[in-house]
Amino acid sequence: MVITRFIPALLVSAMLPHLPAAEDLGSMWGSAQKEAEYYPIVNIPIPPEVPMRPGSFEILPDGRLAVGTRRGDIYFIDGAFDSPPNPVYHLFASGQDEIFGLAWKDGAMTTTTFGEVTRISDSDGDGVADRYDTLTNNWGYAEGHEFAFGSKHDPDGNIWVALGLSGSYESHNLFRGWAVKVTPDGRMLPVCSGLRSPGGVGPNAQGVMFAIESQGPWNGCCSLKHLKPGAFLGHPASYNWYPFAPGILPPALEPNSNSRMGIEKKRVRELVPPAVKFPYIRMGRSISGFRLNQSHGKFGPFENQIFLGDYTLSIVMRATTEEVNGVWQGACYPFREGLATGIMNLEFSPMGQLVAGGFTTNRQWPVRGSEPFALQRIDWSGLVPFEIREINIRPSGFLIHFTQPVNLQIAADTTTYHITTYTHIYHAGYGSPEVDHTTAHVTQAVPSTDGLSVMVHLENITEDHIHDFDLARITSTDGEPLVHNKAYYTVNEIPKD
Repeated sequence: MVITRFIPALLVSAMLPHLPAAEDLGSMWGSAQKEAEYYPIVNIPIPPEVPMRPGSFEILPDGRLAVGTRRGDIYFIDGAFDSPPNPVYHLFASGQDEIFGLAWKDGAMTTTTFGEVTRISDSDGDGVADRYDTLTNNWGYAEGHEFAFGSKHDPDGNIWVALGLSGSYESHNLFRGWAVKVTPDGRMLPVCSGLRSPGGVGPNAQGVMFAIESQGPWNGCCSLKHLKPGAFLGHPASYNWYPFAPGILPPALEPNSNSRMGIEKKRVRELVPPAVKFPYIRMGRSISGFRLNQSHGKFGPFENQIFLGDYTLSIVMRATTEEVNGVWQGACYPFREGLATGIMNLEFSPMGQLVAGGFTTNRQWPVRGSEPFALQRIDWSGLVPFEIREINIRPSGFLIHFTQPVNLQIAADTTTYHITTYTHIYHAGYGSPEVDHTTAHVTQAVPSTDGLSVMVHLENITEDHIHDFDLARITSTDGEPLVHNKAYYTVNEIPKD
C-alpha cells in the first residue's frame, strides 16, 4: 500500500519484509530456541513509509498502543495486540525531539524529550493533536548525549525525569546528571544527583522510583539505581547544581577514585549504591527502558518483576528488588534474547503481552539485532518454563525460588551450587573489570517440601559484591534443566538476625 508521510489522521495498514527469527540472530545465552517455546516473539508490521523508530510506549484508555518515536512523532496503533497483529497506524502528533517518555492522563499525552516535558492534547476532537503545552523546560540542553527519560505518572500525577550528563564525564548544563520530577502544574522539583547516562525511569512493585544507569565513568557496569530524594547516586560531575536545588544539601565530600562503592558509601553519607548491578556483556551492555509486570499472571510466573531491554545486545532481562536495612538491592536474570533491533523501551499490553521496540543509529553505537528499527511482542505461550523465579537474601545465605519443583535430592546436595562473588573499581575511569573475586562456600542446602524453593546457607556473604549463581546442576522433578541457570544478586546490605 502506498501512503503519504505526515498526513494528519493518517490511517495505514501495511507490512514490512519478514524479520529474522530470534534463533537466526546468533547466540547470547544459548537459549533462544528454548525461550521461544515459552515466550515466542511476534513481529508487529510497520508500513515502509512510516519512520517508526520507537522510543517510548503507552496504552491508551481504549486499548490502542501509542508509540513515541525518535523523530518526534506519536502514532496510535489499532490491532497491535491481535494474533496475528493487524496494525492500523494513526499519526496523532509530530514536532517533538526524541520522545523517551510517554504517559496518558486525563485526556492528554505527556511526552519527555531532550529539552522539556510537554502535555499534548486534541482540543477539537478530530483525532489529531492541536495543543502543545510545555509543562517545564527548567533544565539545560545543548548536545546529543544529554538525553532525558521520563516515567509514567506517579500516584500524585508527577512525571519523573532522569537527565543524562554532557558527554560521559561532565555536566555543563543545568541539572544534567540529576533526577527531577515534574508536577501536574508544571513545577520542576530536583530529586537527587549523581546520574551519568540513564536509559529509563519507573517504579518497582512497592512504587519506589528507580532509573537504569549505563556503564561508564564512576559506573563499573550497568545498574538499577534508587532515586532516593536528596541522595547522591555516584557520578560527582553534577555536584555543581546543588545551589539551584533548594532544600537539598550538597554532600560534604566527593568520592575518592580507585576505591570501592562499599568503602565510599561509608565516607559519603549521601551516596546510595546501585540496587541491582548487571554484569557487563553477560547481562546487558546498554540497558534501556524498563517496565513492571503487573499483568496478574497473564505473562507467566514473573508477577511484580521488572523487565528491562538492552539497546546493544537486543535482549530482555528480568530484575527483582527488596529493601534490606533501609537500602534497596536485588537480583537480575536472563529472560529473552534475539530481538530484531536495539531495544529502547518496553510496555505491557492489556492482554499481558510485552511490547518491545527500538532502532539502530548512525552514532557508531553497535547493535546486535540487524534491523534498522522494529516493533515486536513477546507473548506467553501458557507453558511455565523451569526457571529461577527469584532470589532473596537471608542472614545466613539466600532463598532461591523456582517456577517448578526441583529434584529434592539434587537440591539438597551442597556441591550443586557454584557461587562466586566480585565487585568493581569505583573510579572516574570508564567502566571497570570485575575485581576482588571470592568463591562462596555452601554449608547447607535445604529444599522446601514442595520443591519450589531452596534455602542455601553460606559460610560468608560478601557485602558490596555481586553474588554470581551458577545452578546448571539443578533439575526439575522431571529431570529437565533450567532454561537459564544463571542469576546475579547485588549485596549492599546483609539482613540482621
